[in-house]
Amino acid sequence: MVEVVKDWLVVNKPAPLIVHPTNDRPEPTLLGEVKAWLSSRGEDCATLSILNRLDRETSGLVLMSRTREAARRFGRAMERREVQKEYLAIVSGWPEWDRQRVAEPILRQGEVRESRIWIKQVAHPDGRDAVTDFEVLRRFENAHGNFAVVRAMPETGRTHQIRVHLGCLGHPIVGDKIYGPSEDCYLEFIETGWSRSLEELLYLPRHALHASRLAIPDETCGLDWSSSMPSAFREFCEIKSC
Repeated sequence: MVEVVKDWLVVNKPAPLIVHPTNDRPEPTLLGEVKAWLSSRGEDCATLSILNRLDRETSGLVLMSRTREAARRFGRAMERREVQKEYLAIVSGWPEWDRQRVAEPILRQGEVRESRIWIKQVAHPDGRDAVTDFEVLRRFENAHGNFAVVRAMPETGRTHQIRVHLGCLGHPIVGDKIYGPSEDCYLEFIETGWSRSLEELLYLPRHALHASRLAIPDETCGLDWSSSMPSAFREFCEIKSC
């Protein structure tokens, strides 16, 4: 837990924990774990709701409302795009730019062409508007090649937006099974789980994307939370060539 107050709480979600239950199979969820934790403290969790969702393999800050009033207040801030979100990503290659803005609409790939992965998104003019600002924080080299640490600041919140936009720039996120070297990685992972062959292509067992900051204007004062890069990402950045 990062911070808990009467109306809301912020959780540092680990990967690969999902935020909500799915219909596929019973498994732990962020919502379920937080409800159990609150119940163990004798606190009410009937109105608990998640306000910003993260993909299964994305770690980092998740804001939850504990009251209906807080849900409405924060929900309005998100609708007005007043919530500042920042992510840290490790990407393949060295971007030639230091700062870049991507404004490419996004929709589900299956809506415009055949897709083997139902959830996969794609940049397309018929999609919903999506805007992300990127900033290169560090370029580095390790035994696997050239990489960069990039800060991503999305203005909108489309499914897989940061992952799709980095793919558009030619710098996919390390470990991304859908938007990385080949979508075959995702299909193989679903079939067999993590393997040596996948490690040789992806390097990390999860995609290297972390929700590192949330900032929300509040009625009394600004709310601002941050979370540092996971240790596994820091270790990858420090691997030296043999």
